[in-house]
Amino acid sequence: MSLLKKLAGETAIYGLSSILGRLLNYVLLTPYLTRVFSTESYGIISDLFAYVALLTVIFTYRMETAFFRYASRSETKENALATATIMLLVSTLFLAGILSFFVPQLSALLGYEKFPEYLYIFIGVLALDTLVAIPFAQLRLQNRPWRYAGLRLMNIIVNIVFLFFFLEFCPYLIKRDFTWINNIYNEDFRIGYVFLSNLIASTLTFFPFVTAYRNLRSRFDKLLAGNMIRYAAPLVISAIAGIINQFIGTPLLKYLGPGTISQNLSDVGVFNAAAKIAVLMTLFTQAFNSAAEPFFFRHSQRDDSKIIYGQVARAFTLTGSIVFLGILSFIDPISLFIGPDFRSGLHILPYLLLAYLFLGLFYSFSIWYKLEDKTYFGGRISFVGTLITVVLNIVLIPQLGMLGPAIAALACYFFMAAAAYITGRFNHPIPYPMDKMTYYLGGAIVGYIAVTFIPAFFPNEMIYRILFGGVIFSCYLIFLLFIERKMVMAWLKQKTN
Repeated sequence: MSLLKKLAGETAIYGLSSILGRLLNYVLLTPYLTRVFSTESYGIISDLFAYVALLTVIFTYRMETAFFRYASRSETKENALATATIMLLVSTLFLAGILSFFVPQLSALLGYEKFPEYLYIFIGVLALDTLVAIPFAQLRLQNRPWRYAGLRLMNIIVNIVFLFFFLEFCPYLIKRDFTWINNIYNEDFRIGYVFLSNLIASTLTFFPFVTAYRNLRSRFDKLLAGNMIRYAAPLVISAIAGIINQFIGTPLLKYLGPGTISQNLSDVGVFNAAAKIAVLMTLFTQAFNSAAEPFFFRHSQRDDSKIIYGQVARAFTLTGSIVFLGILSFIDPISLFIGPDFRSGLHILPYLLLAYLFLGLFYSFSIWYKLEDKTYFGGRISFVGTLITVVLNIVLIPQLGMLGPAIAALACYFFMAAAAYITGRFNHPIPYPMDKMTYYLGGAIVGYIAVTFIPAFFPNEMIYRILFGGVIFSCYLIFLLFIERKMVMAWLKQKTN
């Protein structure tokens, strides 16, 4: 129990940067951007960020996870940091150089030939974010979540400050006849300032780690480098599958949607704005993975490690199910955070919330092949998952529009979680309490069905829907307390003693 509390605490701290960052993005940026930009312009922003997410995986090639694995072993601990850092430094300079050389061609291919600066900015963001990947991983391995969260939050705050500087303060100064501001502000480049703010934030985040590059005390180990690449290679496929599932719907919706490119970009904007409401589930999943991965490796030698892993999956499912039903029970007030023109995409939300919950379960179930050094299982599972995503998107988008990517993501993550669980039972059995986990998730889905269909028999006003959602959510919490009454009573007795 103490280890679970420790993991929960680390998840909360690692999640602090994600939670506050996403909330700042959601409470400030999403309502703002979905009001100052058209659906088409917001679609362009979403389109480019989707490519960045995929390229981030290629740039880092999951070297953080390989670093966790070999830095946790006594025989390779000494040189793991320098080896991983130098590999990423060399590969980043090479990849950034290649992409920069082909920017004119890439701009034309993506339809942004008028503003190739967008791509140069993104390449800079990619390079800088990659160079801090191992230093951030070192903080996680050293169990320094507060410094990790502080630097991540600094990045987010700087991004927001400069975004409002460019999009609000600069136009304000121009209206007040401060003509010198025209030297740094161009009205036709408004979308580009969203990207430029990211570049400034990434640059400032890199500075604290410059000394980490200067003070590498260990040496580069060629043999270790080969082992780390072989270990990480299948995980790259897994990571690419995750990115494809999360973002491939954006470019495919742009090209395969039922309308013109301009009309489809509007759907892309609506889809991504509605998907922002799934932020609580995604940030919870990301925070859990950030804390759980080094946690699993640190405690892999314990005799009761498998029991701990099972309880971690149980706790994740419990919390994720509460988040799932909580968001859907109060979707009416939550949806007010995005612009009115973007709320037509809310029907995709249940599929995305469930998809991200299964993604978190995949992170938990997949620990067995990372501990057994059989990461090729992850590559195979993720490759099939990627095929599921691509095929379903191609088939469903022309018929269902923006609902297609949501269904495809759910189908893929469900398959990946199930495959990781089943293969783990045969190769590295872990006693997951699947009965309890099924009750948690099944109860949440039943609650969602009630929240969706029963209010149709009542007056169609927001206050009634909110009240009814609160009743359903409260009943679900009572249901959970009934299932876990023994654990709750034991916890209360422990508190009173």
